Amino acid sequence: MSSYLFSQENEPDEADSVTLRDEAGRTLDCYIENSLDFDDATYLLLMPVDIPIVIIAWEDEADSEEEDDAEAVLLEDNEEIELIFADAKAVLEELNLSLKYTAYTLTVSGELPPIEDEDILTLELDEAEEGLEPEELQFLASFYHQEQRYSIYTPLAPLLFLAKSNVRGDIELVTPEEERMQYILEELLFEEGD
Repeated sequence: MSSYLFSQENEPDEADSVTLRDEAGRTLDCYIENSLDFDDATYLLLMPVDIPIVIIAWEDEADSEEEDDAEAVLLEDNEEIELIFADAKAVLEELNLSLKYTAYTLTVSGELPPIEDEDILTLELDEAEEGLEPEELQFLASFYHQEQRYSIYTPLAPLLFLAKSNVRGDIELVTPEEERMQYILEELLFEEGD
């Protein structure tokens, strides 16, 4: 069982996908889960083709090997990711997963191992952000780099992006914080659930 709701037998065809590009020139292929025409623009709800992953550094674990006693720090700094990328790629290859340095999120291709209850980490998000639910992550692998312990996880909930297609057909990400975008996001999510 994988973290994603679709199987390879019923994946959308390539006409239902787009490629996002970040400022560094990295790309991320995404399926178009839903679209909505609104105010002379087309808004898209996108989900990565490959499986998103996160890397967590464990802080303050000198006294304990238990993750419960250590603070989880989500790696978001590109320089630090580049330093450990080769090690992360090597440990994931042992699981027959291929790590990719894609735009907006790291991804892997391959088949995820079955989900085991003891392999689920519940990540409490920033308490300052009200209304955010804790995120559940599936453990994939751990490794050390220069005596620092890292773990690789994949989110159990699908990672979705909100994007806008302009008149030239270029795709750009939009943030859902603005009130108008909240309406569009709700419409895209509601239609997808039907």
